[in-house]
Amino acid sequence: MKTLVTGGGGFLGRYIVKRLLDRGCEVAILGRSSQPDMEDKGVRLFQGDLGDVELVDAACRGRDAVFHVAAKAGIWGSLKSFYQPNIVGTHNVISACQRHGVRRLVYTSTPSVVFNRQSFQNADESIPYGHDWLCHYAQTKSMAEREVLFSHQPKGLRTVALRPHLIWGVGDPHLLPRVINRARSGRLRIIGDGQNRVDITHVENAAEAHLLALDALEKGMTGGKAYFISQGEPVRLWDWINEMLQGLSIPPVVKKISLKKAYAVGACLEGIYKILNLKCEPPMTRFVALELAKDHYFDISAARRDLGYEPKVSTPQGMAEYLEHFKSSDRKPDLD
Repeated sequence: MKTLVTGGGGFLGRYIVKRLLDRGCEVAILGRSSQPDMEDKGVRLFQGDLGDVELVDAACRGRDAVFHVAAKAGIWGSLKSFYQPNIVGTHNVISACQRHGVRRLVYTSTPSVVFNRQSFQNADESIPYGHDWLCHYAQTKSMAEREVLFSHQPKGLRTVALRPHLIWGVGDPHLLPRVINRARSGRLRIIGDGQNRVDITHVENAAEAHLLALDALEKGMTGGKAYFISQGEPVRLWDWINEMLQGLSIPPVVKKISLKKAYAVGACLEGIYKILNLKCEPPMTRFVALELAKDHYFDISAARRDLGYEPKVSTPQGMAEYLEHFKSSDRKPDLD
């Protein structure tokens, strides 16, 4: 099978590429940076931007399946900076797949597409798309996901969207290293009462879900649907973070700030950063305050039923592997 992974040089993308190579698939990746280690493994590189219609067209030509993983993530930036890669880029991928007769498209989405400023407790896929976004990433990903699912054709391009929540594991360049760095510097605070539960997804499980989605599309067992993906049971966010810090001999986070105060601080900082046209990310935003204080966990019964998904790497196992790798690595956490 000839496959393309957009964002194949990224964190999740690399795990998907490895799974595909292990299956004996021919793999190409599309991304902005060079990937010499990937090319050494026989992976073909299309280097450039998702906004380049001709490049996307060339990358999709002759493919049996496309995994569209690439996106601009983050909580800060102009709408345009998110709109181009997340919406225009996704449109370009869909159009190229349709032109060249690609039969399967697996899209990497996010639970943030249902963000509505409220808590989510065991919510399923029947929950509507969000509103009152507070974050251009969530807004643009929701628009892109809708186009992917709308493009599903049982006898043409079959599509599916996956919504893995908080992907982590060995190789994570952002989420956990950032938490560790802030904790070491004493800049991390518990938002709210510290009892909120959230879903997390080990990167191996997220990659497995993508391959299972491909198989389900091939068998006609799904199509035109979105699925929440996670470890199968939520963690108490701040307990989980402190367990990780303990494993690294870093003092636990104990200082708290109320959600009301954190939200107000975020609103103030957003205003200041916009007035001063600062490009860097504020240390707090309203979106982050809500995400760190409220419950966000989802029912993955549909993924289990339709895709045969079952998280194989447990949370304790994944964390033990991550801590061992982190402590044995010379690489320090990335500064934010």
